[in-house]
Amino acid sequence: MAQLFTWSNITQSFLVPRPSITEKNLPDQIGKVHIITGGYAGVGKELTDILYQHNATVYVAGRNRDKATTAIDAIRANYPTSQGRLEFLSIDLSDLTTIAPAVQQFTAKEKRLDVLVNNAGVMMPFGGSQGKQGHELHMVTNCLGPFLFTKGLIPILKQTAACCPPASVRVIWASSLITNLLSPTSGVDIGEDGAPVMASFRLTNYAQSKAANNLYAAEFSRRYGDHGILSVAFNPGNLNSELKRHLNFWGLLVAKLITYSPRYGAYTELYSGWSQGIKIEDGGIFVVPWGRNGNDFLREDIRKVLDESKTDENSAVRRFWDWSDREVAPFA
Repeated sequence: MAQLFTWSNITQSFLVPRPSITEKNLPDQIGKVHIITGGYAGVGKELTDILYQHNATVYVAGRNRDKATTAIDAIRANYPTSQGRLEFLSIDLSDLTTIAPAVQQFTAKEKRLDVLVNNAGVMMPFGGSQGKQGHELHMVTNCLGPFLFTKGLIPILKQTAACCPPASVRVIWASSLITNLLSPTSGVDIGEDGAPVMASFRLTNYAQSKAANNLYAAEFSRRYGDHGILSVAFNPGNLNSELKRHLNFWGLLVAKLITYSPRYGAYTELYSGWSQGIKIEDGGIFVVPWGRNGNDFLREDIRKVLDESKTDENSAVRRFWDWSDREVAPFA
């Protein structure tokens, strides 16, 4: 309980400054291409709405074509003069066989990718839930699926970054406040076999999968920052979104009391993906609501392992990346 009421957690949840970048001051996005996983519901839909009204091309990625079509039609109707474009991209992050086809579909149509928003995720599904290939559902949907998707898009990200200002091409990863509250030491518990250890408590597995995205952001930055690609992780905030659909009655009641509109989560993502205040040397930072550098708000042991990973080949960050690499290799 003491861990809950730390200053770093309180300031991410309640004492939140006004967002610095919103739909009111986002620069024109005409000619720029973005992908938002889960871009047709909750925070993702709000971000799609903001970008499209500023003339962006947005690929709305997910597994539910009907929901995506409904959301896309509604957003188009709201902004009939937009010069942007909305496209559905079929992908199921819990089924690794769908990832490469999604990458191929996208790269067959586009020659650039400015921002990849790894927004989609799952929280607290029924106990024992697994992805198509048998992975624990949090680990595949929140980690391995986005990891494989991102890896497949690295060539087009590099190609775009080569002709754009440093840090304008970005990959952003969805973390969470729960990283501080319930993730294991160092964020991810890596066993002797090199694989993350799954807990019996579903919330711990969720927390671990979210902390893992901080590790991905840091290692991606180390590997690809020299190409001008910025990578950060973000806590979107405590939001009233579809992510809480698996909570029980009491969980839903608590969530109702402490959550904000998904629009505010979109502002956190806007800062992460589009703020000119983040520089290439900031790669791997943790962005907190509604758009601030929140590295000082990360739990100390996670900050330590992220820092060590810059020079330590055996750090948990690099070992988790290497495990992810091996795990997804058959589906690349």
